[in-house]
Amino acid sequence: MPSTPGRSVSVKDVAAAAGVSLGTVSNVLNRPDRVSEATRARVQRAMADLGFVRNESARQLRSGVSRTLAYVMLDAGNPFFTDVAAGIETAAEAHGLTVVLGNSGSRREREQAHLDQFEQQRVQGLLVTPVDPDSPLLDQIARRGTPVVIVDRTREGDDFCSVAVDDVLGGRVAMEHLLDRGHRRVAFIGGPADLGQVRDRLAGARTAWAEAGLNPEDLVLLSTADLTVADGREAGQRLAGMSSSRRPTAAFCVNDLIALGLLQQVIASGLRCPADLAILGYDDVEYAAAAAVPLSSVRQPRQQLGRTAAELVLEEAAGGEHTHQRVLFTPELVARASTLG
Repeated sequence: MPSTPGRSVSVKDVAAAAGVSLGTVSNVLNRPDRVSEATRARVQRAMADLGFVRNESARQLRSGVSRTLAYVMLDAGNPFFTDVAAGIETAAEAHGLTVVLGNSGSRREREQAHLDQFEQQRVQGLLVTPVDPDSPLLDQIARRGTPVVIVDRTREGDDFCSVAVDDVLGGRVAMEHLLDRGHRRVAFIGGPADLGQVRDRLAGARTAWAEAGLNPEDLVLLSTADLTVADGREAGQRLAGMSSSRRPTAAFCVNDLIALGLLQQVIASGLRCPADLAILGYDDVEYAAAAAVPLSSVRQPRQQLGRTAAELVLEEAAGGEHTHQRVLFTPELVARASTLG
């Protein structure tokens, strides 16, 4: 018969209903191969009839082993990070684990709160896209015994595994594409400037620009406060306000959200894309191809980033010999209609 509302069904209740010992119920839950098919079916029927729900947290507390991984992402509003999380989940499921997520929103104090909570929950491993890859908090967590892998960031030294994309190369590839299209006055849009990806992508773009022998002043830097669609629209207002003689003919945006906001504002301002302004993004999120003018973008292997990071943290959590690895993927240019101008 069903349990009384408000009262949890215990293993003892299941054993009594099935007419077996507590040990037999435990075996059905944890070592079903040790129980005959008929007895197992009787216990499972009792569980279903009583509405029994296994108390996984209590089991983990007794064993001291969690069946979860945790990922603290930088910005849940950016589809790049949700794609990375999907890759982490794919790897975790293959090992019978679940994934819990935290969103720092690029705020250090919020990131620390998530990391503290997940460490207290004794997750098997922590994956984090940190606000600051050199944060001493990451060192402290690792010293206390929780494996940590840095995602979409790099860090000097060999104290941590990290998984990222070569953003300097990505910036160079993007700018070379625009130069090959004949653009000689280009806007670089993104910020804040102290963000690693912004620095690296700008460094790559500047290298390509310098090697082409062009005037540094014709690479116009438009800094943004953040990397959102709204920031892209604001940058678009600044570009639209320039005289046609000063306005860049192309824009390299630090991510696709900036690029999409820029595209919205360019169209709203009466400019044509790509005839008046070619736009190149970065990440190649799903929305890039689905935009009114399909955006060219530098593709990052987002789900592969997540899967690789999860495999590294699980390898470290398993114990034994483990060498920290720094995995750096190669970005890939995806050219669409928006850079044909």
